[in-house]
Amino acid sequence: MSNKDNEFVQEEESQEFHANLEQLTRKLYQVAEGDYSQRSAGLGEVSEAFNKMAAQLAERERLLRDRAVDAENRAEATEGYNELLVELLSRRDEWLLVVDINSKEIIYCNKKKQKGIVQQLFCQTCRNRLPFQNELLRWDGKEQYKVWETEGGNDTYYRITSFLIEWRGRSSCVHIVVDITDEKRMTSNLTSKAYHDAGTGIKNRLFFEEYMEMLLREKQKATLCYLDLDGLKYVNDKFGHQEGDIYIQCFVELIRGSFRSGDTFARIGGDEFCLVLIGGIKELIERKMAELLHDFQTGELREYRCSFSYGIVEISGGENELTLKELLEEADEIMYKCKRKNKEKYPELIRG
Repeated sequence: MSNKDNEFVQEEESQEFHANLEQLTRKLYQVAEGDYSQRSAGLGEVSEAFNKMAAQLAERERLLRDRAVDAENRAEATEGYNELLVELLSRRDEWLLVVDINSKEIIYCNKKKQKGIVQQLFCQTCRNRLPFQNELLRWDGKEQYKVWETEGGNDTYYRITSFLIEWRGRSSCVHIVVDITDEKRMTSNLTSKAYHDAGTGIKNRLFFEEYMEMLLREKQKATLCYLDLDGLKYVNDKFGHQEGDIYIQCFVELIRGSFRSGDTFARIGGDEFCLVLIGGIKELIERKMAELLHDFQTGELREYRCSFSYGIVEISGGENELTLKELLEEADEIMYKCKRKNKEKYPELIRG
């Protein structure tokens, strides 16, 4: 082939190369604009590299599109769940308050159906029914998690669970407030029933034993008076249990009305009672009991003689080494001395 022919061939190849290169350049611009369907030929390894790159970009676009759709679906589902959760929370009896830990702004309240910061610190519902609102705002979260109770006025009680949380990019604390007024009242009623004698309304043996354990543990000085209602069996047998109940109640009212409400008066058995007074006042109580016994024996006339026996011991506080059982045994022994004297006066009432 002559030189002229070679030059002609080279010219054609050059033009073809430049044409392919221009085509590739256009395709690159189209790929840059997001059209990954472009393909190239005629440039050997360059075309292969371009086609591979375009295919990879197309696959990446597909993956990104799938991820975007998936993220959009998740966002819609999350928004739906959030709306459902907010609606459910708004129907709950308890309060759920989210407080910005720094600004002390209420940024969420399940009792307030509004977006953004709850105006005036608390919505009207909370302002009316949560009078301890300032206590919630003052909580600084140093304990991280706290369960506490507070009074709300008018004999209402609340249990509050407080903890730290990151809420919409803000360091916050959550307060879940539950009205436990009914729970408190029920517990109080159960406690009252557990510690009171059903027949007389005074404290019972359980309360007396727990109280005495505390008193002895704390080494308090006190005076213990052990009392036994004389002739209860005789009254029950001769006049019936209804009259026996009246006899018991008359005795209880006599003792209860003669001492302070803060003194502990308990029924520890059918006809057995204990009176506990703080302080070493044995001689004073002995004189008082002698007067009450005389009044009881000579007071209102019934078809039978009213009487009781008593034994008094002093608990010496820090020096005391006796157990409750030993103290009761000592008081019981003194009480029987009193009962023997009563029996001599009224043998028909006290038998055996």
